[in-house]
Amino acid sequence: MVEDARDRFAEDVFTHRVTKDGTVLIDWQGRTVTTVSGRAAERLAARLASADRRQVQHLLARATGNFKRGNER
Repeated sequence: MVEDARDRFAEDVFTHRVTKDGTVLIDWQGRTVTTVSGRAAERLAARLASADRRQVQHLLARATGNFKRGNER
């Protein structure tokens, strides 16, 4: 079960695309923020294919990590 105490996955903030070569591109608000390739992309794509909407958001959020904090000082 997806843990979402703050109800952050109620909205679809992340989107994803799978390319011909199997790379998964993860977008946030229309911008590509993470690219997953190789075996990790295969596993992620398989999980995304069988997940419901909230689970998709959770998987994409986990795959991106903490991308918004990269340049804060």
